[in-house]
Amino acid sequence: QVQLVESGGGLVQAGGSLRLSCAASRPIYGIKAMGWYRQAPGKQRELVATSPSGGNNNYAQSVKGRFTISRDNAKNTVYLQMNSLKPEDTAVYYCAVNTFTRDYWGQGTQVTVSS
Repeated sequence: QVQLVESGGGLVQAGGSLRLSCAASRPIYGIKAMGWYRQAPGKQRELVATSPSGGNNNYAQSVKGRFTISRDNAKNTVYLQMNSLKPEDTAVYYCAVNTFTRDYWGQGTQVTVSS
């Protein structure tokens, strides 16, 4: 059973930075994309950034220029570098891995940005 383990969340002041990591407990094959989503209280889960295998990275308009997604395929790990954080970035962040047969989700990590 593959598990995605996230780390790097926490409390930061507005304007600060955090780096989220998400590592798979076992190798994952047939990856179509790796990505990050977030869910703020009372809101639906939304896409933050995706990294398609062999394609260009995609970002939500609200994080373009501030967040950067990257991945280490050898380690089945995906990262999210978050700079210039804003209070509206406060949410639980989830990593996701999309394969040809199923999707995997992490348990979520809390990111809180204080004003």
